[in-house]
Amino acid sequence: MPKNGVPTDDQPWEYTLYVPNDPRAVMICRRTLRLILAAHGLLHFTEAAELLATELVTNAVQHTKGPAAIKLRAENGALRIGVWGADPTPPHPPRRTTPDAETGRGLALIRTCADTWGWVPQRDTKNIVGTGKYIWCELAATA
Repeated sequence: MPKNGVPTDDQPWEYTLYVPNDPRAVMICRRTLRLILAAHGLLHFTEAAELLATELVTNAVQHTKGPAAIKLRAENGALRIGVWGADPTPPHPPRRTTPDAETGRGLALIRTCADTWGWVPQRDTKNIVGTGKYIWCELAATA
């Protein structure tokens, strides 16, 4: 229950940021994520969350011609980062990449750094975001 109108750390919260198909959207999402985590006292998630969000938003912007959205949700001490993009193609694990490869490592990073991840096809019936896919990953609560 909020105390004096200020949410307590144990209450779930969720933010969604809609961004255009613009390479600057990645930086905007990363900075917004950092501000939200700081505001909620979750700075311990910042480094990993920025890496994961950057990979997800970059893929959404690079592989579609439409807008994207990032959703952050915290509940029970865990942080979920989800990104909607207009491309409905299911994500496929990368084949083999080399350490110096500049592309093709995003999903491998998600699989390595997140505690869990997944995706769902997105079919918008309310015309809010459109069709595509929603890829999410989660960072578990720390002990």
